[in-house]
Amino acid sequence: MPDTADTTAKLRLKLIHDMNAFPAEAWNACANPAESAFNPFLAHEFLVALEQSGSATAETGWAPAHLAVEADDGELLGAATAYVKSHSQGEYVFDHAFADALERAGGRYYPKIQVSVPFTPATGQRLLVKPGPHAEQVRLMLAQGLIGLMRTIEASSVHVTFTTEDEQAFLASSELGFLARSDIQFHWENDEGWATFDDFLASLASRKRKNVKRERRDALADGLTVQWVTGADITETHWDVFWEFYQDTGARKWGTPYLRREFFSQIGQSMPESILLIFAMRDGHPIAGALNFIGGDTLFGRYWGCTEEHAFLHFEVCYYQAVDFALSRGLKRVEAGAQGGHKLARGYRPVITRSVHAFAHPGLERAAADYLKRERRQIEFAREELDAESPYKSANEDE
Repeated sequence: MPDTADTTAKLRLKLIHDMNAFPAEAWNACANPAESAFNPFLAHEFLVALEQSGSATAETGWAPAHLAVEADDGELLGAATAYVKSHSQGEYVFDHAFADALERAGGRYYPKIQVSVPFTPATGQRLLVKPGPHAEQVRLMLAQGLIGLMRTIEASSVHVTFTTEDEQAFLASSELGFLARSDIQFHWENDEGWATFDDFLASLASRKRKNVKRERRDALADGLTVQWVTGADITETHWDVFWEFYQDTGARKWGTPYLRREFFSQIGQSMPESILLIFAMRDGHPIAGALNFIGGDTLFGRYWGCTEEHAFLHFEVCYYQAVDFALSRGLKRVEAGAQGGHKLARGYRPVITRSVHAFAHPGLERAAADYLKRERRQIEFAREELDAESPYKSANEDE
C-alpha cells in the first residue's frame, strides 16, 4: 500500500508491518493520552510482546499491517492496530456465517483485515489519535485508510472489533458506511461507591447474597488460601506456574493456546505494574491461577487455569477476588472476559459491546446489513431480559 498524502494539512498515511517500528513514547501518546483512562492492551509494550513472542505474526495468521498517520515532520499523530487474517480464530466476534455465505457463492473470504488487539475481547479505542488540532482529520484518514487497504490487498472485509460507542457511531456513519454490530459481556461496576466487598454484598438481594457467601466459603473450604502477585514481585517462577495453567485451559478450549511462553516473560519485564496474578494456594503451592491486567479505572480478567478441581474455585479466583482487588485499588469496574451468563448471579451486569464491519462484495454487504440489523434487535432484547434478572435489590426491597 503506497504512502498517501493530505496536502491541506500535510499529513501522510503509512503502512507499517512491525509494531516495534513505532517509537514507544509516540505510540503511547496516541494510544493512552493523559486525559483518558489507561488501557494496558493498547500499550506499545503489550502489542510488541504479541509480535516479538511469535504469538501474533503472519505465521500464526495475524500478519501485522498497522496504519500510521504522520505530520510532515514525522510526528506520529494517529495509528490503528490492523492485521491481515487468514482465519477467524482469536477474535471473539464470530463471522463464520459471513465466511460461509461468501464462499458458498464462489467468493473468497480470506484474507480479511482485523482491527483489534489479538486474543483480547476488551473494549477500547481502535483509531488511536493523539489529541490536537488535526485529531478529527487523522481519525478520518485512518478510517479511509482501512478501506483503502482492503481494496489494495483485495481483502474481503474489514472488522473493527470491541470498539467504543463513539467510535462505532463514527465508523457506521453514512460517509464511511461500516455496518454496526453488538454483543453482550458481563462487567462488575462500582456505581455506588462501595468501599468493601461487604458493601457490595449488601446491595444484592438476600438469596443472591447468601449464595455468594456460600460460594466463597466453599471455594476455600479445603484449606486453600489466595495470593495476589503484582509488579516487581512477579518472577519467572510465577510465569512457569501460570503457563502450566494456561496450557491446560487453552488446550481444552481452543486446541492450541494462542499465546507463546515468551509473551508472558516479556510483559512481565516491560509492564509489571499493569499485571495482577491471583493464585489459589495449597500448602504454599499454586493449584489454580488467573491473569489480570490493571487499567486506569478497570481490572481486566483474561486467563484462568488449574491443576485441581474445586467447587466454586473458578468463581472465587476470577470473579470475587477480582472485585476485592478492584475495591482495594479504587477501580470502577471489572471486565471478566467474553460471554458467561453465569456471571450475572455474581453481581456482573450485562453490557453491550460493539464492532463495525465493511465488506468489499456488494452482495455480502447487503446480506450482512440485514443480518446485523436483526441481530442488534435480538441483542438488545436479550440485555433487557438479563437486566430483569438482576441479582441486586429492587428499589422497594426492604431487608
